[in-house]
Amino acid sequence: MKNLAPDIFRKRLQVEGYFTIEVNEQTLIDFFAFITSHLSLKTYGQPIVHATSGAGKDENQGYDAFVPLIDSGIYIAIWQQQQFLSLIIYTCKDFPEDKAIALTQSYFKVDTVAHSLF
Repeated sequence: MKNLAPDIFRKRLQVEGYFTIEVNEQTLIDFFAFITSHLSLKTYGQPIVHATSGAGKDENQGYDAFVPLIDSGIYIAIWQQQQFLSLIIYTCKDFPEDKAIALTQSYFKVDTVAHSLF
């Protein structure tokens, strides 16, 4: 992808994996507090968590959640049936991606993760 704004620092990390813990709205709120504090990322608003509540296909039931950061935001999608997560950390501030991956893997008790930095 062509960098259209080389003067603006942007870091995007996507992490995906199969989790082994019980995930609900509070789990996601607690995760945002956990990851932002360990990565020294500052929020400026409360997390927003939406449950699919039966809308759409059964296999797509779960959660969409977001927390705004002073330097952008963090989004996570949860597929409950498959126990699968997809996380995107988008910031205009550098952070240690290896630590973000390890924290996500540890919190959600994910055996194997896939990730991409872009």
